[in-house]
Amino acid sequence: MKRIFLIVLGVFLILQFFPVSRNNPPVTSEIQISKEVKEILKRSCYDCHSNETVWPAYSYIFPASLLISHHVEEGREELNFSEFGKLAERKQNKKIYEVWEQVEEGEMPPKDYLLLHSNATLSEKDKEILKQWTESFNKESE
Repeated sequence: MKRIFLIVLGVFLILQFFPVSRNNPPVTSEIQISKEVKEILKRSCYDCHSNETVWPAYSYIFPASLLISHHVEEGREELNFSEFGKLAERKQNKKIYEVWEQVEEGEMPPKDYLLLHSNATLSEKDKEILKQWTESFNKESE
């Protein structure tokens, strides 16, 4: 039993030395929004949906490192506020609509993220600000 424990511990320690991608590429074409909306997005969305991810200490420990790196990679692929301006206007409209849709349905920010980042919780006021922003964004582009 002791030998199995030592083997498992050894494997766990060795896995700590395999790096995962925790990069923050340069911000190239950031979304242009009001300070109020930007503050909400930075607090609740930017860790996964921008090139300005704040990598917490636990993101350097296997297996959390793999999960978090993968989650951020997927988030950036789906919507990256740091590269938002590169999208065609039609695609921007679709993405902004999806932001509100997912917030309204309680899908974003994800519950598992909120467990460790309670400051990312959206208040009712935050939600109303985001709703008004998404509505005005889509009206401007019509």
